[in-house]
Amino acid sequence: MYRYDEFDERLVRERIAQFREMVRRRIDGSLTEEEFTLLRQMNGLYLQLHAYMLRVAIPYGTLSGRQMRQLALIADRYDRGYGHFTTRQNIQYNWPRLRDVPDMLELLADVEMQCIQTSGNCIRNVTADHFAGVAADEIEDPRPTAELIRQWSTLHPEFSFLPRKFKIAVTGSAVDRAAVAVHDIGLRIVADAKGRIGYRVTVGGGLGRTPMIGKPVREFLPREELLPYLEAILRVYNLEGRRDNKYKARVKILVHELGTEAFVARVEEEYARIDRGAVEVDAAEVARIAAYFAPPAFEALPARSEAFEKAARDPDFARFARTNLFPHKAPGYTALTVSLKPIGAPPGDATSDQMRVLADLAERFSADELRVTHVQNIVLPHVRLDDVPEVWAALVEAGLATANSGLVTDIISCPGMDYCKLATARSIPIAQEISRRFADPERERAIGPLGIKISGCINACGHHHVGAIGILGLDKAGVENYQITLGGEPGDLASLGERLGPGIDADEVPAAIERIVDVYLALRTDEAETFIDTVRRVGLDPFKPALQPQEPVRAAA
Repeated sequence: MYRYDEFDERLVRERIAQFREMVRRRIDGSLTEEEFTLLRQMNGLYLQLHAYMLRVAIPYGTLSGRQMRQLALIADRYDRGYGHFTTRQNIQYNWPRLRDVPDMLELLADVEMQCIQTSGNCIRNVTADHFAGVAADEIEDPRPTAELIRQWSTLHPEFSFLPRKFKIAVTGSAVDRAAVAVHDIGLRIVADAKGRIGYRVTVGGGLGRTPMIGKPVREFLPREELLPYLEAILRVYNLEGRRDNKYKARVKILVHELGTEAFVARVEEEYARIDRGAVEVDAAEVARIAAYFAPPAFEALPARSEAFEKAARDPDFARFARTNLFPHKAPGYTALTVSLKPIGAPPGDATSDQMRVLADLAERFSADELRVTHVQNIVLPHVRLDDVPEVWAALVEAGLATANSGLVTDIISCPGMDYCKLATARSIPIAQEISRRFADPERERAIGPLGIKISGCINACGHHHVGAIGILGLDKAGVENYQITLGGEPGDLASLGERLGPGIDADEVPAAIERIVDVYLALRTDEAETFIDTVRRVGLDPFKPALQPQEPVRAAA
């Protein structure tokens, strides 16, 4: 795990002192809200529907127990006793008072955390595979690359005021669990025929009102050329991206309007002009960063665990183990997903008490490490199989043992109209009701993997475009109206969902989702065929009647 050096510490503390003065001036009226907006955005502070919201960066989703415990303290002292984990592997506090924000930032800095570039038209928090350093199919841990990009991009003088926000994701595995195809830049660590490590680079992915899948611009970029090439891409975007219309200002629009071939030509031309010596990183610095992500000293353990197998006689434990454990590259270990999607609760929320439980478990059982996932859950990445029963028991007591990772109730949801001033419809209550309808664990198991994603507006913070079932809430003449899409996928076979039919009212959505799932169960060839596979095989037509309200069954006279 990366540790701040003296430069990081000085930069963050100076930034907090500057922001404290800005807050003082805003409170005494020296700054108007319009003047304050850009200043607060550069420090991760939003003005939401009811209050300010502070977004804390968790680079590539990696946390220590001490850091998670500090997040709990901040939730208790300055918010309402909880935090919301997001699809960018960050955490948000929804109720801070403006005068308290500098003190929140100081507490974050005490544990090497900050909020820089979690808002504004800059390079945002770099995300990565939440099983980085764990997965056996990994070519290389992507987090050193993500950290290198974080350091390069932080307060970069040329890229702090881009045409629009900019998002980068990195994966190092054969299976894409970081959704690189729907990022402004997606990086996939690959090896060439000679065994050299480099990157497959895609540009122009993104969701929002104009969803697009990223286009490959380099099939193999040598490792040492990464930062100069990123600089070339960002420079072309910064110079040519639109600034007259924020809805058309993302790099995906530039790639689309120029065409991939012309965009690549511009990047390569700019790349040839760059002074690589001024951008390339010394090999010793790369090695220094990588050393912080060295794996813990794993014990030499047998692949099987008697304690685990004994505990698996309990059907509740067995269900949890079947859904929430991920194979670890070290024998005798597992990566354990803690679902933040209990039935009927707001997706992605964790109370301060739950955060402290997670911190304790990380320190005792997971080499003092946690991961925030882009699907709004938490991972304990290095748990011995022998310890899983004890970890599970602690999670049960804390209300964190929901056995639904990757299943129909593991719903991604944006805050929607409960919090966000941009939202046009509610998201959280819809997600809660859907999860209640599929609460039966045996029914969930029978349905199998199925990703539902909900956004409360066209900005798509809930990633609905890449949901196997996507739900988009809109305003239609003052009434909440929801569009349903099917067939989205954020991973290896990245695809955008297709609209199933006309929008439906809020109270019709949960029943419609149930009927869609019932159609799938009736159409699938066998239990091995997933929902997304069935949609791709049969198309949308068999599912369209599911949007029609069903007449209530009347009792015979």
